[in-house]
Amino acid sequence: MSQSRSASSGRSTRSSGRSAGFTRTNGARRSNNGTRPQKNATTNSPAARHYRGGNHRTNGKGPKLKGRRKHLILKWVLGLIGACLLAGIGLFAYLYITTEIPQPEKIAMAENTTVYYNDGVTELGTFSQQNRTIIQCNALPKYVGNAIVASENRTFYQDNGIDIRGIARALVNNLTKGTRQGGSTITQQYAERYYLGETTSYKGKIREAILALKIAQTQDKDEVLCNYMNTIYLGRGAYGIQAAAKAYFNKNAQDLTLNEAAMLAGIIPSPSNWDPAVNQKKAESRFKRVINIMHEDGYITSKEAKEAQLPATVQNTQLQDVYKGPNGYLLQMVRSELVDAKAFTTDDLDTGGYKIITTIDKNKQDLMQQVVSPANNGMTGVVPDGMQFGAMSANPKDGSILSVYAGDDYLAKQYNNATQAQYEVGSTMKPFALLAAAQEGVSLNTVFNGNSYRTFPGITSTVSNFGNENYGYINLYRATAMSSNTVFMDLQTKLGAKKIAETARTAGVESTSLDGSEPFTVLGNNALTVKDMTGAYATLANQGEKPTLHIVASVKSSAGKDLYLAPSTTERVFQANDVNLVTKALTGVVQSGTATEALNTGHTIAGKSGTSNNSYAASFCGYTPSVVSVFSMWYPDANGNPQVIPAFGSWTGGSDYPVHLFTQYMKQALDGTPNETFPTAKDNGKVGGPDGTWGTGYSKSYSNNYYGYSRQNYNNSGSNGTTGSTTNGTTGGTNPNAGSQTTPGTTNSGGTGDSGNTSGGGTNSGGTGGTGGTGGSGGTGGTGDSGNGAANSGGTGGTSGGGTGTE
Repeated sequence: MSQSRSASSGRSTRSSGRSAGFTRTNGARRSNNGTRPQKNATTNSPAARHYRGGNHRTNGKGPKLKGRRKHLILKWVLGLIGACLLAGIGLFAYLYITTEIPQPEKIAMAENTTVYYNDGVTELGTFSQQNRTIIQCNALPKYVGNAIVASENRTFYQDNGIDIRGIARALVNNLTKGTRQGGSTITQQYAERYYLGETTSYKGKIREAILALKIAQTQDKDEVLCNYMNTIYLGRGAYGIQAAAKAYFNKNAQDLTLNEAAMLAGIIPSPSNWDPAVNQKKAESRFKRVINIMHEDGYITSKEAKEAQLPATVQNTQLQDVYKGPNGYLLQMVRSELVDAKAFTTDDLDTGGYKIITTIDKNKQDLMQQVVSPANNGMTGVVPDGMQFGAMSANPKDGSILSVYAGDDYLAKQYNNATQAQYEVGSTMKPFALLAAAQEGVSLNTVFNGNSYRTFPGITSTVSNFGNENYGYINLYRATAMSSNTVFMDLQTKLGAKKIAETARTAGVESTSLDGSEPFTVLGNNALTVKDMTGAYATLANQGEKPTLHIVASVKSSAGKDLYLAPSTTERVFQANDVNLVTKALTGVVQSGTATEALNTGHTIAGKSGTSNNSYAASFCGYTPSVVSVFSMWYPDANGNPQVIPAFGSWTGGSDYPVHLFTQYMKQALDGTPNETFPTAKDNGKVGGPDGTWGTGYSKSYSNNYYGYSRQNYNNSGSNGTTGSTTNGTTGGTNPNAGSQTTPGTTNSGGTGDSGNTSGGGTNSGGTGGTGGTGGSGGTGGTGDSGNGAANSGGTGGTSGGGTGTE
């Protein structure tokens, strides 16, 4: 029965879902009388037409035809997927058929990773020497293979040799995190070893999976396990169970005990890191894990499990070939830097075949060894036995380490004197108090009381300068040059010890022990490393831009692809002008203070000497705009406890010997290079500080020119200081050591005599202080630079040592 609506309603007439008056016959529309309807030429609006899906189009308007197009797209997509699947199946079949199952001897050992000096050509050393011996496994005790199965693949004898989920997980990690995670089954690990580091890509993982599958289907389990044991890397340069048995226990694999087999099996995932000689705690944990699993899986009895103990290993003889001599320290520094940066694992470096280019300049490295080592510099028998030295030289502009003295032989002492050993840094900490004061807006022309025997808040005993010297009232420039302890304790009182520590940490000291908790923080009672001080002074040399010290310039793959580049950028941590004011003061240390021997370098040098309060350590940190170098020494007893450094040869046991080493090194290292001057700094600070309470509140200008190098008629006799002066006291002959005023406008003191303890020699005080000239209302005698003994009025400097404080 049809239903219709009037034409006046504007809607079409429907009959069983079709237009009224028409029926479908053989796919065509016809009228009820069987004839085709004729088009009404006089009708502007045709009757509504119905398309499949119920879409309506009137006057060409309405939804467009989409269904047919969607079907076509779907067919194309399905067709492409099907084609890809067929291609994938075909490719897999082809690869499976053509993949060769390798024998153990065909599985390549890793290439040695080679380390080069900064020229990229001269070899510095290698990380390991590879060795492997293929053996027949039927002679091995059964527990050797069982231990490896227990450690690496408990379901080895039941699984089909491939773990799809493990491959997918490893592939994702390799591609997204840059790690080198391998397959989880023994069969897969064996396959991965054949492709040796090539399985971090999609293609590599597919090849590994196909090989593992074919191995599992064509070889029995015992054969697979034997091949695996002959090729797995076990550390100490050893590939395979036979080489490992020799490297760790100096015996053949067939003679391994249950305990020895379990220990080797336990360290397979990270043999270089879990070697008992490196990390016994981890090795023991892994050993117990293997023993427990072997017991749970029925490989050993309860009695054997209970009696199992981690076995002792023999000395790693590989070290004797690779790390012998001073270069062993450099190789270890390279390894540590890359591993700590999480760029590579220890085993990566041993087996990756990389080309590592360091920042070490071979000529400067050879020079460093020649200058510092008593065995090389002719000081054997003069320097007390057991005296320790550490030194480092770097480019402050980018942080590249140029040379290091860490010791003479890494095998003899596997402790780096430049990066690991700590010593009390003494007065080399003072520049960071000076920098903090400049940041607070204090003019360095502010005058402070530089006399000894002064008291300070929170300190029960009096504080004195080195040798109990009384420097009178001096500004911060002069206090820095003469290393006045009492003036810098004044600064610490105003700044707070934590602020000074924070400033040094910001500059580059990495040790967390420097936290401001020491009451004598500004006097350097904290024990830090040579590297700490090199980094901090590099920031001073680089005008407040902090570099990252590094020894690795780049790492390349065996194919020449860049894998790692050094962090050579800097970070602005201090205002340049504040730092340059500190540098201005530190040039005074060399021009007229405690390190005048450094004038012999022939270059403008800024630096600071330091002797610990108890004379347990001495050091000098100095720099030009392009090179920063730190030299230190300390004297532990046989048990490693600190002890007072005695006088030796012509040296006092203070900072004069480190200054000498610095001078010898820098003079030759800078030979042939132009002299560089430091930027001019403007002292915008307020005399007396922002609130007028710093020091005495008044100033004294600093007259010496500390920006350019001016060669002085300098000698080592310590007999300068003869001419009187009424401005800034007596000047010491041709030495530009201005004397200090006791109070402004009154009596001036005599000039400062040079230290004779450089190369010319002298008595304990460093030579005889110059005779004080008459300045103003009468001068006083000069003092020795080392501060040993106080001068008498109009007399000569004392020759006896002693006193407290740091220089």
